[in-house]
Amino acid sequence: MRIGEKLKGRITGIQPYGAFVELETGTIGLIHISEIRTGYIENIRDILHVNDPVLVQVMDYDEFSGKASLSMRTLEEEKHHLPKRHRFSNDRYKFGFAPLAKSLPTWTKEAMNFLSQNQAKEETDGETEK
Repeated sequence: MRIGEKLKGRITGIQPYGAFVELETGTIGLIHISEIRTGYIENIRDILHVNDPVLVQVMDYDEFSGKASLSMRTLEEEKHHLPKRHRFSNDRYKFGFAPLAKSLPTWTKEAMNFLSQNQAKEETDGETEK
């Protein structure tokens, strides 16, 4: 048994904190309530029942005790591929620092012009106050 492996099993017991599963390999595992499905679960018994067949994914396996931590949620999330976000711009065609390096001379020139204009304005304002 390996972590990430998908196995079939059968629910053997239900507790408020999770469901026990006997896997096809004979190993006993636990599906914690947070790993049953995405979202809040008020009562596990509304979703799972004893003797229900389930498909689970191994999240952890303790070789010493022979017990496994299982998940149904990870298999559910595999089905839902989130689409890439669409940006309403063409910035996906610009990569790395090249656009910044290309724009730096223009920005420097604009900043120097702005500073010289402000300095000239301050000098004229200073002369009018005298």
